[in-house]
Amino acid sequence: MNALLDVEGLRASYGRVPILMGVDFTLAPGEYLGILGHNGMGKTTLMRTLMGHLPADAGAVRFSGTDVTRLPIHQRARLGLGLVPQGREIFSTLSVRENLRMGLASAPKEDPRIIDDVLADFPRLVRLLDRRGGALSGGEQQLLALARCLCTRPKLVLLDEPTEGIQPSIIEEIIETLLALKKRWDLSMIIVEQNLDFITSLSDRVLGIQKGRITGEVSREDLLAGRIGMAAA
Repeated sequence: MNALLDVEGLRASYGRVPILMGVDFTLAPGEYLGILGHNGMGKTTLMRTLMGHLPADAGAVRFSGTDVTRLPIHQRARLGLGLVPQGREIFSTLSVRENLRMGLASAPKEDPRIIDDVLADFPRLVRLLDRRGGALSGGEQQLLALARCLCTRPKLVLLDEPTEGIQPSIIEEIIETLLALKKRWDLSMIIVEQNLDFITSLSDRVLGIQKGRITGEVSREDLLAGRIGMAAA
């Protein structure tokens, strides 16, 4: 099976400070891939580089067979890449409904029915449609950020630190939602996290990242058996 995403020798930096030091991995269609690492190891930089928020210094990113390494963000989004950023970055003064419409504006085809289709997987948001984004809890904001991303009809979602500042009860709801989306939407996802339980619950395999380099891989079988030393190192 051809890879949905193929990352080869990817390097990126902030100014003169190198962050990604030659990242290599592939992602299969329909796969949930976890990337586990501590703060400052390059997880968020990797997601921002994949989406085009940060230019690559070297290497290549191929998505659905297309070289997207130098493409701007909006063109990557049109091809089916979506990012749920760390910190969620919702519009706090807009209602939930208006936030979803902002996501719809980035979709390849602006079909209002997409919002209803997305909300079918987010029942908690249905009763909050007229509430301002800034009045939501952290967990509700995370669900909104994910739902807004799905309004663009992505093939691949880049999910950056989704459990940060979230209550455990909402984390369980997010896990259930993401597993349901995988089945119903035939979705692929890259999840970067420090929460080991969360990433184990969702991922088909996990990559460890340290100092901008992929340090190894753990299969789902080893995850379920608790053999995760490499990725957590």
